[in-house]
Amino acid sequence: MTDSLKNGADIHNEVLFERRGRLGVITLHRPKAVNALTAGMVGALLEQLTAWVDDDGVATVLVRGAGERGLCAGGDIVAIYEEIPAGGGQTADFWQTEYRVNSLIARYPKPYVALMDGLVLGGGVGISAHGSVRVVTERTRMGMPETTIGFAPDVGGTLLLSRAPGEAGTHAALTGAHLSAADALHLGLADHYVPSDRLDDLLEALESETAEAAVVRYTVDAPGSALAGQRDWIDNCYSSNDAEEIVRRLRSYRGVDGGGAAEAARAADTIEAKSPTSVKVTLASLRRVKNFTLDEALAQEYRVGLRFLEAPDFREGIRAQVVDKDRAPRWNPPTLAEVLPEQVERFFEPLGHRELDLQLKETDHA
Repeated sequence: MTDSLKNGADIHNEVLFERRGRLGVITLHRPKAVNALTAGMVGALLEQLTAWVDDDGVATVLVRGAGERGLCAGGDIVAIYEEIPAGGGQTADFWQTEYRVNSLIARYPKPYVALMDGLVLGGGVGISAHGSVRVVTERTRMGMPETTIGFAPDVGGTLLLSRAPGEAGTHAALTGAHLSAADALHLGLADHYVPSDRLDDLLEALESETAEAAVVRYTVDAPGSALAGQRDWIDNCYSSNDAEEIVRRLRSYRGVDGGGAAEAARAADTIEAKSPTSVKVTLASLRRVKNFTLDEALAQEYRVGLRFLEAPDFREGIRAQVVDKDRAPRWNPPTLAEVLPEQVERFFEPLGHRELDLQLKETDHA
């Protein structure tokens, strides 16, 4: 693939690779689907990123999304929905490759610039927030909304959120909240705030300048984070390791002169509308992962993911949110109290020969 890039661009299915000077540009190219990731896309990403590691003509790599809606809305969950009845084997293979991409980005030896403009959800976080230069704009809406579809944060998201200040990451994970650029900066998911109308200028500068010099020139002060301003009730209520206790604290929180009470109550309502199994497994994942490496976190997320393929809530959540769009999922079990500790523990049991393999294959270097 790399030879075809010497004189311009090459389209590999739904992702575009291009060299501009000393800059390698990746453009996710499914704008109608907000650039949701497919198996072909993550395979192409792994191949090209691996090739660019040893390419002296590429000094910096940049990833962006086509269209006006965002960088990436995550994985193609409709494809997952359709494949689950067949056993989920293709989905497991997709995750294997996607997590290799996430791991490679985190240890990439060259500056990896992510333009996190517009929607950046789920798998979009995985291909951006592990990078070394993470740029958000006034249009950024980021999040890990997996509990909404009966799943749990993956692509290293549990590790990123577990390391956020206080309990802000726990709040983001359990509620699936959409985060502003300022919130993403506060959580440690981004580094620089650049107005969206300067992104083209930034890209042009990166063709010949170092990533550090170019990004600093276009970075401006970000607005204040609403999430940072809510840390009193967030840190107070989410410090428990028990999801039911977190909900109880949220409902009873009054703060000083009632400050934060309404926000806390809304968070409780939001959590209780999510998949109870997902909420409890997500909380357990966050607590287990804090001292993990990224590869260890990805291995845990892979175990959890395969177990969700076998559980009823994942497919039901996709049905309710994306397929039928009735927004009325029928969770099983239907309440937090009915999700037993032993049921949660089963999500983390070793997979034996099916464990995640993050080693690159010979085909990854083709």
